[in-house]
Amino acid sequence: MSLDVIYMKRALQLARNGLGSSAPNPMVGAVIVYGNRIIGEGFTSAYGGPHAEVNAINAVRDKELLSEAILYVTLEPCSHHGKTPPCVDLIVKQKIPKVIIGVLDPHDKVAGKGVKRLKDAGCKVTIGVLAKECENHHRRFLTFHKKQRPYIILKWAETRDGFIAPEKNKRGLEAQPYWISNKYARQLVHKWRSQEQAILVGTNTVLHDNPMLNVRQWFGKSPTRIVLDKDLIIKGNYHILDQSVKTIVFTRVKDKSLWLNGIDYEVIDFTKNRPQQICEVLHKHNITSVLIEGGAQTLQSFIDAKLWDEVRVVTGKTNFGDGLKAPVFTGIIVRTLEVEADSITIYQHD
Repeated sequence: MSLDVIYMKRALQLARNGLGSSAPNPMVGAVIVYGNRIIGEGFTSAYGGPHAEVNAINAVRDKELLSEAILYVTLEPCSHHGKTPPCVDLIVKQKIPKVIIGVLDPHDKVAGKGVKRLKDAGCKVTIGVLAKECENHHRRFLTFHKKQRPYIILKWAETRDGFIAPEKNKRGLEAQPYWISNKYARQLVHKWRSQEQAILVGTNTVLHDNPMLNVRQWFGKSPTRIVLDKDLIIKGNYHILDQSVKTIVFTRVKDKSLWLNGIDYEVIDFTKNRPQQICEVLHKHNITSVLIEGGAQTLQSFIDAKLWDEVRVVTGKTNFGDGLKAPVFTGIIVRTLEVEADSITIYQHD
């Protein structure tokens, strides 16, 4: 294994620390090496804070070493002003002579401009070290900019015989979740929620389960809640409208007098390609990833529209015999794990 690979692996390891906090910025990792020794490293701060390269440079005690050092970074350094100055300006200012990049940034404000700026300043640039691994790590950010939509994760829990909910007559009168998975699997789902920018459900899921859709059993920020409510039949006594977390409601109702204060509303045409319209609106809101947790119709609509990147299925130990069938799809299994008696299978879109 080459030293370049070793240091880029470390940069990727660092980059994962930004999951759930850096978005919509990419979660980048950076490592600075002098004489085959790491002298500085960093990852992207929470959105609005310094980028990975800045944090890595700031971590170097003796700045004079930078003029003979190598910078490893998982994504092309930015070259434009956003909430922070361009990273390439600092790299050039510190006279770092060599930069090794995992993958280029497809953002239209960067897209090779960072590399050009570095080369114009006399910096030697290498691109493509652990490119496949870096592309996978940055899949949310790359999908957002290349496909102009969020990275979409579909998630549901199902019984061993393939149902995601029991018949209505088997549920109580009060709207509340009917658990299929165990408490440890549910805790993992809360961890997943903390890692994505948004979480989405349909009307029936809210009416039947009254979910909070926040992060309670893990540390981290709750995602933006998104609910599909064509005719605004969900009333203010449901958790989804309690304004504790930013919430976006997709509806066809244009009468703003029926909209609740503190809730964002987006009007779409429910007779046309609903998943595509949702993706376009979420892209406008700068949401780079969304976890879709139900219900069956909503999940299936994204599957049928071929608008998904991952499916995560939690299979519990129970059988229902009848009820609401789980969505139907085909995908490539990339990971399986056991959580007590439950099994979890993660698929990628083939």
